[in-house]
Amino acid sequence: MSASASSPRPSPYTNAVLIRRLFGLAWRYRADCLKVLGLQLFLLLLGLSGLSFTGLGIDYIRYVLAQREVIGPVIPFPVGPLGLSLPPSWPPLQVVGLVAGAILSFALLRAVLNFSYTIAVNRLVQERLVVDLRGEIYEKLQRLSFRFFDANTTGSIISRVTGDVQAVRMFVDQVLIQVVIMGISLTIYIAYMARLSVSLTLACLATTPVLWVMSVIFSRHIQPRYAANRQLEEGLIHHFVESIEGAQVTKAFGREPEDRAAFDAKNDAMLRQQQGIFWRVSLFSPAVGFLTRVNIMVLLGYGGWLVIQGQLALGAGLVVFAGLLEQYSGQVNQVATLVNTIQQSLVGARRVFEILDAPIEVAAKPDATAHPRLRGEVRFDNIGFAYDGIDPVLRDIDLHVPAGRCIAILGATGAGKSVLMSLIPRFFDPTQGRLLLDGIDARDLRLDDLRRNIGIVFQESFLFSHTVAANIAFGHPDATREQVERAARIAAAHDFIMALPEGYDTVLGESGKTLSGGQRQRLALARAILLEPPILLLDDPTAAIDSETEHEIFTALDNAISGRTTFLVAHRVSTLRRADEIIVMENGRIVQRGTHDALVRQPGPYLKVARLQLIDAGEWSASPETGGAA
Repeated sequence: MSASASSPRPSPYTNAVLIRRLFGLAWRYRADCLKVLGLQLFLLLLGLSGLSFTGLGIDYIRYVLAQREVIGPVIPFPVGPLGLSLPPSWPPLQVVGLVAGAILSFALLRAVLNFSYTIAVNRLVQERLVVDLRGEIYEKLQRLSFRFFDANTTGSIISRVTGDVQAVRMFVDQVLIQVVIMGISLTIYIAYMARLSVSLTLACLATTPVLWVMSVIFSRHIQPRYAANRQLEEGLIHHFVESIEGAQVTKAFGREPEDRAAFDAKNDAMLRQQQGIFWRVSLFSPAVGFLTRVNIMVLLGYGGWLVIQGQLALGAGLVVFAGLLEQYSGQVNQVATLVNTIQQSLVGARRVFEILDAPIEVAAKPDATAHPRLRGEVRFDNIGFAYDGIDPVLRDIDLHVPAGRCIAILGATGAGKSVLMSLIPRFFDPTQGRLLLDGIDARDLRLDDLRRNIGIVFQESFLFSHTVAANIAFGHPDATREQVERAARIAAAHDFIMALPEGYDTVLGESGKTLSGGQRQRLALARAILLEPPILLLDDPTAAIDSETEHEIFTALDNAISGRTTFLVAHRVSTLRRADEIIVMENGRIVQRGTHDALVRQPGPYLKVARLQLIDAGEWSASPETGGAA
């Protein structure tokens, strides 16, 4: 195998691509971001003003003491920031009170603005970005085909909609905004410090290049570990979801200890992975803190010498410089947290964008034709289908079903029965040939119109945690109670519904598990019947129903099926013989077709199935004229 063939395909989600897209996401909320940045800039200026007035106050006190010959020689009258000068004629106590009042005013204003800043950030990331992004992901999931859900576990999807969206949120409020704030702050701090003393600034910031090198190395080592941690978390969620859904099976086989052991193993693996991450973060943070402390040591040594030499004022010089350096160090200390958050955000963003970028395999064309009501004619024109585009599941299907005909489908597991029916509502599109409805290619119809013309009962009926009436009316929410009850009567569900505690207003448990399999199936039948669609798809609807109930349902369904194109997957001859025509499938192909009476007179798979069932029912007689059929 060549190197090009064996090498893995490069991921389209490089760090540069992810960061660019995250910036694009934040750009949608640029007005809110600018508001947050404006508040933070104002807070920064207030902090610098308070610090400058503190230095001015110290120098004024030194000046007054020098005037009174308390400390050494006379010093010049202090000048504040931007040339601001204190009133020289005021009594010293009044001047000090003015400075203290100004500092207090700055502090109070900062407190108010800090509150406003917190509210603005929360409104941006929690009330807008997170809500919008989750809604966007959910809307995309609604449009993705079954292939996506087959390839991704429930735990993976839940993890992406919850934890990974929060990771994207962290990028906006804890990375993007903080990086901009940090850039502005550090620029102002460095400019202010350089204005006080260029040499002292260069000496104190000599460790900064070392810090950036450490950050790059840390970033490269930590990102793969966060990616692995997300995978472990996804596996843990998946195991948890499966354990809840399969609790009945676990208890039935007494496998609770093994299930708990498997959960503990996944939990411990995730814990060990997190410990590895925390250990590296715990080493990086103190290293950054140590470098910033070195800056303070340089400040006290070299800065103190400059004050002694008279090259730097004590208050407006050294004290203000120390405050600036402390603020600078505080910002730099956030680098460890920032780098850590960036890596978490990039891992989460990659998983979110994988959903948002997932191809929509089944979509309506922009110029799709509107057909609110179809007659129900269906034609499979040389249909072929393969999930992976290589290994065919359906092969050379040519089948014409006139409107109003009932077609039953028989075949072993994996023969392609359910896939064949899934092409009609376009859960998948054929990879070969065309599906025509009323002579129109299904891909040329509006998707919502197409599916409103089709009533479906799946092999495993899913019910929502809502009332019985709401479940029946799911596809027709405007239906009246009379319409709902009529559909339930046709599906032989009305009697057992009325026996429930609150009848049609009874709230079902999760997935309708409080009902029997037969009851769930009858509600699903009622849900399909209520639409009064021209096409009915029944995927083995009587599999979970006893023979007596089956007879009741199909006796009642005769009127519902009449005049509608019906595709019926079934394995019971008692069900199959009701169809106008039966097709038998093997390995994705139609190998037999005809009525029940015709098929039991010719060798083939249908005769084998019919013979076994009819012998058990005592309806088979070995007759040369009939080929053995009763």
